Amino acid sequence: MNEKLIPIPFNKPFIVGKELYYIAQAVLGAHLSGDGPFSRRCQSWLEQTLGCRKALLTHSCTGALEMAALLCDINPGDEVIMPSFTFVSTANAFALRGGVPVFVDIHPDSLNLDERLVEAAITPKTRVIVPVHYAGVACALDEILALAQGHDLVVVEDAAQALLSEYYGRYLGTIGHLGCLSFHETKNIISGEGGALLINDERFQERSEIIWEKGTNRKKYSRGQVDKYTWVDVGSSFLPSELVAAFLYGQLEQAKKIVATRCRIYDRYCRSLAPLEEEGVLRLPSRRDNTACNGHLFYLIARSKQEQVQLIQHLHGAGIGAVFHYVPLHSSPAGRRHGRLGSSMSVTDDVSDRLVRLPLYYEMTEAETSAVVKKIFEFYKMDW
Repeated sequence: MNEKLIPIPFNKPFIVGKELYYIAQAVLGAHLSGDGPFSRRCQSWLEQTLGCRKALLTHSCTGALEMAALLCDINPGDEVIMPSFTFVSTANAFALRGGVPVFVDIHPDSLNLDERLVEAAITPKTRVIVPVHYAGVACALDEILALAQGHDLVVVEDAAQALLSEYYGRYLGTIGHLGCLSFHETKNIISGEGGALLINDERFQERSEIIWEKGTNRKKYSRGQVDKYTWVDVGSSFLPSELVAAFLYGQLEQAKKIVATRCRIYDRYCRSLAPLEEEGVLRLPSRRDNTACNGHLFYLIARSKQEQVQLIQHLHGAGIGAVFHYVPLHSSPAGRRHGRLGSSMSVTDDVSDRLVRLPLYYEMTEAETSAVVKKIFEFYKMDW
């Protein structure tokens, strides 16, 4: 008799608290556009919990990155150093302003920007460094910030995957000059779409409100600082609706519980798959002593591109939603057109061809995790 498949998706959106109740409150409160009571509650939560100077909700992390590019005054020809192993929004935000993404290779262990290669990529045109905290694991921020200070550069943390991850006791996104968060449905804390810009440097605070409000001084008007508001700078409509903010606030109230649950699933994968790493048939994520990870995603690295493809197909055949991750930006058509190489990309090219992401979501059960692990052991013809 054939074994009945019980599908295990790669990701599953969830409700953990008062999300729907808060959405109803927003509707009954007759304020559904941006910058309402729930938006302000979310921003206050981020400021108080993370310890940033100011937080502004955005319609996406893409929007937060685009705001950062505006705040950094990126002009045509300005260069922005970043990893190639990242989502397209990291590069798009700056390319939209005429900036040139300069792609630098990653560490083979953390898959984060290799800070040892950054200085050689700096030119007189360099304006910004964008460390991306892959899988919620911190980049080497001390070294990156020291380089930025020495060359008068801005550091924009792409912390899309890193809410509540720490670096020497400080939350990621609050350490660089600016930080960008995501609340996309694939992240730990979700609102469907959504993001936030964290402003950690005082010089960006006032202008961030103007850019956020379509280039107007509306926030000053709402505080009674001007008698009418008008267009004073470039900007766009970066605000999410109050429905998004209401759902998000229900999640933020339970954020530490959500992260703790995901970390338990992450640890279960680590313990269960460790024998395969010991046998040398795959590699598991590495950990750094100076970081506290938020359990955002779990991956393994196969021995070859062929093995990566075959393992994903094997898991799909069992109804398990395993996936690869980024096609490196430097090898993409738009990356070749808009960016340039700042180093050899040997690690990026190698890792991207071998990485497999496993299902990990808040409501994932121990039985589901065990089913995934069992199928991986089966693929490698080993007993579990």
